[in-house]
Amino acid sequence: MDINFSRTNGRLDELLDEILQLTEVHHPETVREIVLNALKAGREVDYLADLKMMRATLREMRNTTRLFGAHRGRKKVTIFGSARTGPEEPIYQKCVTFARQLNRLGYMVITGGGPGIMQAGNEGAGPENSFAVNIRLPFEQETNPVMENSRNVINLQVLLQPQGGVSQGDPRCGAVPGGFGTLDEAMETLTLVQTGKNPPIPLVLIDDDHGGYWEPCSSSCATSC
Repeated sequence: MDINFSRTNGRLDELLDEILQLTEVHHPETVREIVLNALKAGREVDYLADLKMMRATLREMRNTTRLFGAHRGRKKVTIFGSARTGPEEPIYQKCVTFARQLNRLGYMVITGGGPGIMQAGNEGAGPENSFAVNIRLPFEQETNPVMENSRNVINLQVLLQPQGGVSQGDPRCGAVPGGFGTLDEAMETLTLVQTGKNPPIPLVLIDDDHGGYWEPCSSSCATSC
């Protein structure tokens, strides 16, 4: 049978209405569309891996929204940086101070939940005022010791962009010196703003005492690039 979003599905619409009423969902018309999308995917997609990806995405979006929904009214800052920065390094301590000051101003902190700068951000804000959004990777990473027993931890298989879809509530970003991942996150944040997928948000570039990591290219460098 064909499945339509309009109410032309006969008995299927009756069954869906009965299920939605029985389960007492919020916004039943929106939930109805989600269910219909799942049913349409089941009819249109015969490749199991694609269906599993859809299933994982919806499950992780549901879990992430539930986690952040309890803090919807709090402002948040996502901190990016190197996973290989040690606690003895000055930039680590600078990030701890930065996150601690954010907490004093009423902000919550979001990190990837791993070691290095991510741990520094969680340490500064504290486990009750920060989140660990940990992406499962083949070679890293375990949740850092600051967050390992926190309720504000979620492990994702599918990457969700914290600025627009996860954080909920006036998000901001801080980028600390790191590797390709840090540069990617910073550029993606700017791209989301440039393309209108995300409202304009502050992106704070934090450098160490020596400076230079975020220093703009000279004119000769820009020409050669």
